[in-house]
Amino acid sequence: MDEPKTREELRRGSLGQLRWIGWAQRKAAEDWIREREISFEQGFTLGYLVENPGSIQRDIAQVTRTSAASVSSLLQGLEKRGLIERRTEAGNERSKRVYATEIGKELIKGFDTAMAAADDTILAPLSATERATLQKLLTKITDALPAPSRD
Repeated sequence: MDEPKTREELRRGSLGQLRWIGWAQRKAAEDWIREREISFEQGFTLGYLVENPGSIQRDIAQVTRTSAASVSSLLQGLEKRGLIERRTEAGNERSKRVYATEIGKELIKGFDTAMAAADDTILAPLSATERATLQKLLTKITDALPAPSRD
């Protein structure tokens, strides 16, 4: 097993630094979610269902890159807490659509605002001009890359 890396080793190279920033963002998200006594995966799934009401389990498995069995277990936990509900469609009793309940929606309300605040904290050492330069450079890089996908 590799030894833990020092701060200086982690700072080597631009991509290492970007990973460090990504870690800080992920930690802020996990902390916010944990305060609501749900897992990161549950929070992600609730957010997905708010944006995609009536999704089927297969959609959720694909977007979370997990198995149908794992999604089933995840949804059972959310359902027991009253955060989601599954509904069958008329004429197709085998297919259940999944919806975030009002309680579920309320639980994750404010996530985007919390993440914007985390981004402001991360970028606090930069002036407005430096932020604009960083944005320009990152845009130049991402324009040359394929768009992220869950496929």
